[in-house]
Order: sequence, then structure tokens, then C-alpha cells
Amino acid sequence: MFDSNYIYKSYYNWWKNIDKTLLFLILTLFILGLFFSLVSTSLIASDKLDTNSYYFFIKHLVFVFLGFLTLVIFSFFEKDKLLNISIVLFFIFFIFLLLVPFIGIEIKGSKRWMDLGGPFPRFQPIELLKPFFIVVISSVLSIENNKKIYFNYFLSALVILPIILLLISQPDIGQTLLIVLTWLSLIFISGVNLIFFFSFFIFISSILFYMIFFINKFEYIKDRLLGFLNPNTGNNYQSEKASEAIINGGFFGQGIGEGTLNTKIPEAHTDYIVAVISEEFGIIIAILIMVIFLILAFKVINKIVDENENKIKMILLGSIALMLIQTFIHVGVNIRILPTTGMTLPFLSYGGSSIISISILSGIILNLTRRKIN
Repeated sequence: MFDSNYIYKSYYNWWKNIDKTLLFLILTLFILGLFFSLVSTSLIASDKLDTNSYYFFIKHLVFVFLGFLTLVIFSFFEKDKLLNISIVLFFIFFIFLLLVPFIGIEIKGSKRWMDLGGPFPRFQPIELLKPFFIVVISSVLSIENNKKIYFNYFLSALVILPIILLLISQPDIGQTLLIVLTWLSLIFISGVNLIFFFSFFIFISSILFYMIFFINKFEYIKDRLLGFLNPNTGNNYQSEKASEAIINGGFFGQGIGEGTLNTKIPEAHTDYIVAVISEEFGIIIAILIMVIFLILAFKVINKIVDENENKIKMILLGSIALMLIQTFIHVGVNIRILPTTGMTLPFLSYGGSSIISISILSGIILNLTRRKIN
């Protein structure tokens, strides 16, 4: 039997202590994602599917609704319970990632998805693993071990190494790059010796360079890099069209429904959403979206100043680092300062796994930035 008074009191305490500015910024990004999904995907559905022209938007709406529930749940837990649950979920989704090479679904030459069948939709394990990866790595780096601080770095390397190997085998260079850069960001802010840090960065970069250019499995990555460096190779069609869309949109865009990028390249509403937005609404709106991300990051960093626990500081900084790095990679691909990676834009891109992933991360951020109850 439900205790209505207890539920009301719990909700009241949650609402009273949650950072409402952060919640407003997060909801604003989700709502913007829904709006752009509505105006950018209805044409795709009507052209390609013999179904309701709002097919993609309705799916996006469902995932945003589920994402919001997920956000509330993760922001509701007590801090210690949140951290313990995150570690358990990390291992669960790592097992799913481990199973991808054996029972995963291959799409367009990459095996990155799992499909459990029945009521469970297809999902990408690495997307659901990322928020909990931040918690685990931050917990490892925060272990009290002043005499052997580099042992913590070694332990964190043991955590990330199998993830990287599994991502490379899919292959998924975009998520590999995101995970590595986020990990290096956490290592950097942990107070590591800079000589050690940059030496290790060069070592990792050398390994990736060797794999891309001398192992046949990653031939497609080499083609993308060479196409990016030399546009005359003809291997950068998608990036060219995205860049053209941004240029054609100008400052104020061509108008709702006037964009053509969605009809020229596949998955534009996922991998090239910034270009889609810029073409129809102008670069001004895209810049405004980036400003919202920066304000969100600034607000979280302000909260960190008042936090005393090192582990919580690391989790919050790691969460913002992951969000901003992913945003930078997505925008960089859209404006052709980075080669194509297939990276989504947090909150705005179409895709269930991506939406649930950023909802979990947002829930963790809201939880750890709540006002402390004395």
C-alpha cells in the first residue's frame, strides 16, 4: 500500500533541493531536440516510410519521456546508493558490451548494437555504459593512496583497456576517442605529473596511429582521415554536404522545411543535427545551443567549488568533460574541422540509446549538485 504522505514529502524534498537552473537548462535542450526532431524528420518519414509522417518524432518523444523518468530516478537516490548502483550497472552494461561481438547486430559494417527482442528496443551498450564509466573511473582515481598514486592510474587503465579493445573491434573509433579523451581529462584533473601525462598521451596516440594506418580492419578509418585531409579524394561526401548546408543556411536559415540535407545524406538527424539546424534556422540558433551547453558546464563547475569530497568533484568534472567533448566532436564533424565519426549531439540528436545515456548522466549531475540537507 502506497503512503501518499511519504511520496509527497519525498517529491517535495527532491524539488526543494534540486538545482532548478540546471534542471531548466537540461529540459530546454531536450525540448529543443524535440522541436528540431519534429521539423527535420517528418519529411524523412513521409518519403521513406508508408506510415505516419510523425513516425520519428513520436519515437523521439517516447525516448525523451523515458529519459526524463530516468533522469528523475537517478537524481532521487541518496548519494551513496547512487554510487553503488552506478558501479553495479557499469558491470552489467560492460557484460553487454562484451557480448556484442558474439550476439550483436551488424549495421552498415559495424557491430555495435544489441537486440534482446520482445518489449526491449535495440540499444547500444557503450552509450549506456558511459555515465557509469565516469563514476567507476572517478572512484578509482579517488582511492586514498598517497604513497602509490600511480597505482590508481594503473587501475584506471585496467578498467578502460578492455572497453577500448571492444570498441575498436566493433569498430567504433568515435566512441573510442570519446572514452579515451574523457579518461585523459580525469587523469589530468586528478593532479598527475604533466611529463607523465603528455608522455602517456603520445604513447596512446602512437598506438592509435599504428592501428589505423597499418591494420586492415581499420581501413575505413584511414580512408575517412585521408578524405578529411585531402578533399579531392572524394571520400568526404557527407561532410561536404553538411558544410554546404551550414553555408546555405547563413545567419538566419532558409526556413522550416526548406532544408535539403536530410534528403541528401542518411542519418542526418542523428550525426549531422547541427548542420540540419543551421540550414533551416541559421547559424545563430546553433551558436545559441552551444552557449546553453557552456552555461550548463559553468553552473556545474560553480557547484564543484563548494564540494568537499574529491570523488564527487571528479564525477562532476568527468560528466561535464564527456558532455563537452562529445559536443565538440559532433560540431567539429559538422563544420569539417574533424573527420566523420558518427557522434551524436547530447540531448538533441535522434536516437534512443543516446537520449537515455545523457539522461542518466544528467540525473547523476542533478543528484550530486543537490543542496545539502543539514
